[in-house]
Amino acid sequence: MLFHAATLFALSLAACDGGAATTAASAVQAPAAGAWTIGPIIRGRNYSHGMPLHPTALRGGGFAIDLPQAPGSVHYVTFRHGSLAGKRRIVMRYRIEAAPGVRIVPRTNPAQASMITPFFQRSGDNWSARGRYEAYRWYGTFATHSPLQPGTFEMVAPLDGNWTAVERSSARTNPAGFRDAVANADQVGFVLGGGDGYGHGVYATGRARLIVTDFRVE
Repeated sequence: MLFHAATLFALSLAACDGGAATTAASAVQAPAAGAWTIGPIIRGRNYSHGMPLHPTALRGGGFAIDLPQAPGSVHYVTFRHGSLAGKRRIVMRYRIEAAPGVRIVPRTNPAQASMITPFFQRSGDNWSARGRYEAYRWYGTFATHSPLQPGTFEMVAPLDGNWTAVERSSARTNPAGFRDAVANADQVGFVLGGGDGYGHGVYATGRARLIVTDFRVE
């Protein structure tokens, strides 16, 4: 499903106390490109294949990720934020540039639509998704943008939305787990995927670039 930036912005206002303005003091703007990690790195293995560890800084702010071609792929892009207690939403503005005819596709099923989704992860996750760890990674699937294609976009993910955990939990079905994850959050960012998973990676069929112009935790 394709979410237009204006639609997402309107939804975010409806979900965040009638759209009351966030003060500059309460907003956390993302750090420089070097503080972001292209991963995930699990037990020493980086699951984003054929990628640098960090995005490329852009003059004037923001960063770029040159999307790889197969067999490369990019999965998680995160930075260390810390607790999300007291925050209302995550806002990401970005654009995609691609050569004519180039497609951005899921690594696990190139025939399906690619996706980009807001994400955060509780500290101490062992990546097993078992027991309590099933509620350590959370995806703003209600704000997912799909498919990835050239253009300028905005994703807005209110923290009072129905976030989805790794396997079966959601913020509505496991409110205690979600609250604990918000209070003890560590990594924040976005994931790329489609096919059989929101964060299972994408690649491009030719030259393509993802440019993040703004990322804020408000």
